[in-house]
Amino acid sequence: MDVVKYLINGMEIALMTYFGFASIYVFVFSFFGLFSAKKKETIINKKRKFAVLIPGYKEDNVIVEVARRALEQSYPEELFEVVIIADSFQESTLQKLKKLPIRLIEVSFEKSTKSKALNKAMDVIGDQYHVALILDADNIMEFDFIERVNDAFNKGYKVVQGHRVAKNTNTPFAILDAISEEVNNHIFRKGHRVLGLSSALIGSGMAFDYHFFKTTMANVNAVGGFDKELELKLLKASTKIEYLHDALVLDEKVQKSDVFSNQRKRWLSAQFIYFRRYVIAGIKALVLKGNIDFADKVYQMVSPPRILLLGLVGILTVVYLSNDLLFSESLLVVPSVFWYVTLLLTVLAFVFAIPKKFYGRATLNALLTLPKAFVLMLLSLFKLKGANKKFIHTQHGTLSGQ
Repeated sequence: MDVVKYLINGMEIALMTYFGFASIYVFVFSFFGLFSAKKKETIINKKRKFAVLIPGYKEDNVIVEVARRALEQSYPEELFEVVIIADSFQESTLQKLKKLPIRLIEVSFEKSTKSKALNKAMDVIGDQYHVALILDADNIMEFDFIERVNDAFNKGYKVVQGHRVAKNTNTPFAILDAISEEVNNHIFRKGHRVLGLSSALIGSGMAFDYHFFKTTMANVNAVGGFDKELELKLLKASTKIEYLHDALVLDEKVQKSDVFSNQRKRWLSAQFIYFRRYVIAGIKALVLKGNIDFADKVYQMVSPPRILLLGLVGILTVVYLSNDLLFSESLLVVPSVFWYVTLLLTVLAFVFAIPKKFYGRATLNALLTLPKAFVLMLLSLFKLKGANKKFIHTQHGTLSGQ
């Protein structure tokens, strides 16, 4: 009996430590995300030449309109070039793209990845650019996006992440995905910058010093989660990543449960892989060099996704509450109040982070699908084997605002 009790208590303490720290972490950054980050002064006034790199794999449904819209910028048209990197496009799509004032690069790989496509494109287009701006094949930049990014480079930044927002909220899952992205924007980008840490990268709507990006990407060969590998390399080298909350990029949100599941499986797989790969380096960098940015990013690789955090903390809180009500003597050693506080901090983190525009009837309806999203995320944890060894494509198919 003592052995069983020790095992239960050990598991309790482990769960409390893991989820308790995670709840404090998201609460702190969510709270500070309510404020504004300190702005740097402009140190140079320069107009840079941009390569707008848009890799796409079988994106025939959206790529032509995305290419057209990418040309619509307030920035001088002679100072940016839209580069479509076409992997496995239909011939009819290629012909339409060739009629646009863009640069079209056709690529083909035995195993397609975004990192391969970007590296190949930069080999082809050469080194005449100052900034590499990366978009997904469904992304639409706001009219002043490049202008705002250039302003950030004039303040001395080499890496900039824009604010990616939902293009569509036409299904309950799209609404949940949109909210999830805004929560992450608030916590891992805005909140981090307010406290002086680097913004997280998202994978698109991001810009880099061109030469810096080209040389760094040459050593990135990720099948999935290339932005995670890139981010870890940048932070390990103490490169600060800026976040532009007012520079908007519209991004298509997943509309169906199967797409949601595949996407999350890909993300979770990448996170655990990079945690194993960088955990020792992260600890060393923190202890020996005081590199908080890098250590913080390594922790993010093993921290629970927000949906799982909310769901599992909620379940554990109910378990402890039920135990208090049903049993006068218990094997449990962690006081229930710890779980009550953990749940409160997690809920408050969400309340702070969700934009006011989502507080409405449509969101209430979407919350009915939250248990399904939680189950899909939980099941994804048991399907990660091999997910990083093959390219998992998220099919896009809408450019509508709603």
